[in-house]
Amino acid sequence: MISQWQLRAAFAQRLSDMYGREVPAYTTLVDVSREVNEDVLRAQGADAERLGSISRVTAERHGAIRVGTPAELQQVARIFGALGMHPVGFYDLREAAASAVPVVSTAFRPVDGAELARNPFRVFTSLLTPADPRFFDADLRARLENFLAGRQLFPPELLDLADRAEAAGELPETDAERFLQLAVHAFELSPEPVDRAWYETLERVSAVAADIGGVRSTHINHLTPRVLDIDELYRRMTERGIEMIDTIQGPPRWQGPDVLLRQTSFRALAEPRALRTPDGEVISGALRVRFGEVEARGIALTRQGRARYDALLARVDEEAARRPGTDRADLARALWAEELPDTERELAAQGLAHFTYHVVSDRPGDGSSPPTRLDELLEQGWVRAEPVVYEDFLPRSAAGIFQSNLSEEGTRNNDQEAAAYDSAWLSGVLGREVLDPFDLYEEQQNRSLAQVARALGLDRPPR
Repeated sequence: MISQWQLRAAFAQRLSDMYGREVPAYTTLVDVSREVNEDVLRAQGADAERLGSISRVTAERHGAIRVGTPAELQQVARIFGALGMHPVGFYDLREAAASAVPVVSTAFRPVDGAELARNPFRVFTSLLTPADPRFFDADLRARLENFLAGRQLFPPELLDLADRAEAAGELPETDAERFLQLAVHAFELSPEPVDRAWYETLERVSAVAADIGGVRSTHINHLTPRVLDIDELYRRMTERGIEMIDTIQGPPRWQGPDVLLRQTSFRALAEPRALRTPDGEVISGALRVRFGEVEARGIALTRQGRARYDALLARVDEEAARRPGTDRADLARALWAEELPDTERELAAQGLAHFTYHVVSDRPGDGSSPPTRLDELLEQGWVRAEPVVYEDFLPRSAAGIFQSNLSEEGTRNNDQEAAAYDSAWLSGVLGREVLDPFDLYEEQQNRSLAQVARALGLDRPPR
């Protein structure tokens, strides 16, 4: 029997192999990521594994896919449910980008700590929003929804196997192999000719809309390895002649601990595609839709820490607008140094970041009783803190990556009122709860504090 985590690990590896064949620059990205990680490990030793073992970091991937209808998204949830992956977080990319990105998103991932350690594969999944009149007028919406209703992304056999795997938590080896074959094939780039006129109609609204609703299949849009030094990777990729987007999205590089998520990518490549003209002729063309993203993960911030991060981003925007030509990264570094503590201890003390806490088993005995306050337990060496890795995404960064890989900004009619989408709506669509990432991190931290209290004989978890 093949367990869910084994299915997840095998799917991630096969998807990576397939994507490397289809997009050779992705293989270069993986190779450079591995080189950088090895160099960082040699230079920093154990400190390099503060946010995950090198084996985990090397194997870590997240993918991204885009679908067009709630029914398609529900089917995606069944496939990833077979792999022990749950929808976590609601991301509204419509509001996070200056250009037209008419999607809302969630991320499917494991949520249990042991499952994340075994294989932390995630898939950032975006859903097109035809009901938003800022992007689609009534006529185009009707045509788009009619087109989407006429396609089938996932074969019934795949969905049946997925339901069995999710219900049982495993599959027999033969069924597991069939499931993996069908699942990987469902996310390959289809050779079917693309209706050029229809694709271009949607492209005028948004290249993202065209990639979702202008074709009769879906595909992996990008696949992302994890790197320990994203600035060095950016430099090495550029040296190899691979065109990178202009910036690294997310927090700046600074003297303090890495927090949240930093991402960058090479630019979307012009890939050969068969195009069908209005007179029915099939011609050779090219479309730019897929790119190679890379990420560096930091410590998960609390709600309070995230609010401070968002406020800092807004201040960077204000300063950049007030002082045109000033380097945004320099502005951000200066603000971060002013407003964020630059040690893990102080991040924890101010309640800005999440940690798990563990009793120090070899603390020398001195006859004293353990204090009840967390800061005193840490200071006196009774417990140690381990940072909780940020496992999720930032809507502004995701939109920034999408936006950086678009050749045109598309169109958005801001005189129209936005259609309402939120986490509750998405949960209803999926028939399963979209989990709040902040709740998951808080639960993880609280479980560790409860274990500390039991081990030290405290009346209640330390605070």
